[in-house]
Amino acid sequence: MRGRTVPKKRLSFWQKVRYSLIFVCLLVFLVTLVGIPSSAKQALFLDRYKVVGGGQVLATAYNSEVGQTDSTPWTTASGSRCRNGVIAANHLPMGTKVIIEGFGNQVFTVEDRMNKRYAKRIDIWMPHRNQAIKFGVRKIKYYVLATA
Repeated sequence: MRGRTVPKKRLSFWQKVRYSLIFVCLLVFLVTLVGIPSSAKQALFLDRYKVVGGGQVLATAYNSEVGQTDSTPWTTASGSRCRNGVIAANHLPMGTKVIIEGFGNQVFTVEDRMNKRYAKRIDIWMPHRNQAIKFGVRKIKYYVLATA
């Protein structure tokens, strides 16, 4: 029996795909099990900011359609152009930096306002209407940041 080797069984394409998906699922499970720091802790990892406040409010999403804005849909109340990271909030001062749980460590800036009837709400700008609809209305936690 010396010198004889057992031939290795080759995996089919679909078996490789299956094992790859299982590996990715296990990896995601382990990362969530170990725990990713909350948004407030993530903000501390950003050397530029420290958390100085926060709260829990209803959040909605909007995009630059005339039906959802005034006659200048791509211009915010502060005069800047709509882009990712822009939020509208009446209860926070213009220019306030915020982290929102569920968005990783993305820093949002208050550059827009909402209708006066929405005193305690955050409106997140999204590039596409279907993204805004999918986001819907949800209760979120946010953390106000100050430059460290």
